Amino acid sequence: MTDTPEAAVIIPHYNDLERLGKCLDALAPQVAAVGDRAEVIVADNASPCDLGPVRSAYPWVRFVTETEKGAGPARNRGVAESAAPWLCFLDSDCVPGPDWLATALARAGSADVIGGRVDTFDETPHPRSAAEAFETVYAFHQKHYVENRGFSVTANMLTARSVFEDVGGFRNGYPEDIDWCRRARAKGYVLVYADDLAVAHPTRQDWPAMARKMRRLTAERLTLFGTGPKRRLLWAVRAFLVPGYALVQAPQALRHPGLSARERLSALAMLARITGLRMVWMWRQALGLPI
Repeated sequence: MTDTPEAAVIIPHYNDLERLGKCLDALAPQVAAVGDRAEVIVADNASPCDLGPVRSAYPWVRFVTETEKGAGPARNRGVAESAAPWLCFLDSDCVPGPDWLATALARAGSADVIGGRVDTFDETPHPRSAAEAFETVYAFHQKHYVENRGFSVTANMLTARSVFEDVGGFRNGYPEDIDWCRRARAKGYVLVYADDLAVAHPTRQDWPAMARKMRRLTAERLTLFGTGPKRRLLWAVRAFLVPGYALVQAPQALRHPGLSARERLSALAMLARITGLRMVWMWRQALGLPI
């Protein structure tokens, strides 16, 4: 292997060896095919599980440890441990497509920041649970995020090291993808969408998993929005608009071709439950109460 590969694949991980193994299994033939052009770094967030077996199973992967909790600090650690000029961010629960790494290398230098497609898949047999149906419809609209909202989810994002160093690392406690991409765009960097750069992410299976995700996102978005008295008042006003989101987004579930009639209703029920709870959480945040 050369001293400096062209690209570093940065994978944050915490206590999910089964999904990490699936991710690395998908990467293994791709890394072998490109040789010393790329390296893979798993930035472990001080997981309580034993990493010994996975280290032995994937000797071509470099494992590093970041003790500060959060995917953002883990990603920052992975970047710091590499000197590659091109950074490929991938989540440990994602399965990269068979040509993901070759496509990433081919696209190196074509744009400042690239957001690739994120598909979803179920890990349990059908019929889908309400959470799985909801995520099938509403999770990871990456093309819309990139082209209309100005950010890429970090589950599948590429950038140059020079861009990353100029923008700065991911900030913990913020919605890291929105925050980092906003800072990049503020510096004039261009973000583009790449449909041929594809990974697949498992749908969340139940309400507790969905609630954890939504609680985290709600907390992070207030941090990004601002926590001063005037901002909290405006946050409370915005909370009243949240139920309208369910009405606007409902047709997506009703028209989704991949869901059965029962699953469409389950997705709608989950949408209503989530938006109702988010409204309550936002009011509590505006009052300075925990969620």
